[in-house]
Order: sequence, then C-alpha cells, then structure tokens
Amino acid sequence: MSYRDDLTRMARVEVVVEGEDVPALRDLMAAAGVVGFTMVSGVSGLGHGGYRSGSSMFNEHDSQSLVLAVAPEDRIETLVVGVRELLRERPGVMFVSDVYVSRPDHFRW
Repeated sequence: MSYRDDLTRMARVEVVVEGEDVPALRDLMAAAGVVGFTMVSGVSGLGHGGYRSGSSMFNEHDSQSLVLAVAPEDRIETLVVGVRELLRERPGVMFVSDVYVSRPDHFRW
C-alpha cells in the first residue's frame, strides 16, 4: 500500500512576481477558477537578474511576492496560459508541479 492511495492528485503553481503584479495574478486565478491561494510578501532570492532583497522600502508594491495555489489540473492549465502572458512583459517566474492532497474538497469550490 502506498501513502498516495488515500490522496488525490492535483497541480500546484508557484509564482514569484513584483508586488504591483499581484492584483493581475489574482484576477487570472479567479478567471481560471483557482479560488484559494497562499501569498508571502517580501520574498528574496538570487536569480539571473541578481539578488533581490525581501525588504520593502515603501510598501508591498515595491517588493516581490510568492503566490502558491493548488487546484485540479484543468484549472491550473488555464491559469498557466494567463501567467505566461503576464510574465512575457513583467519580471517573475512560475513553477508548476504535481501534488497530492488529503482533502480534495478544499480545492473544488
């Protein structure tokens, strides 16, 4: 018996964007039917553009945010299309992976 036997496969998307792009990302999520998410403001890291500090000098819009969402794969597919378009013109990264959840009813509103 595998630990996954009682779990439901879904998809997870993680997106790091500028704080000012969070409202657009939330709109894309709502349009795709991805209704729940976790957001961490003020994230820092090192990427091809160099080191980004997590501290915000003035407000949340001046820092980066990490937005994490889990949903059925068809909803994530719709979201990915929109996020790709957003990231064509704006800085940020997106990661998509399979995930197994124990309470799938929490992700299907």
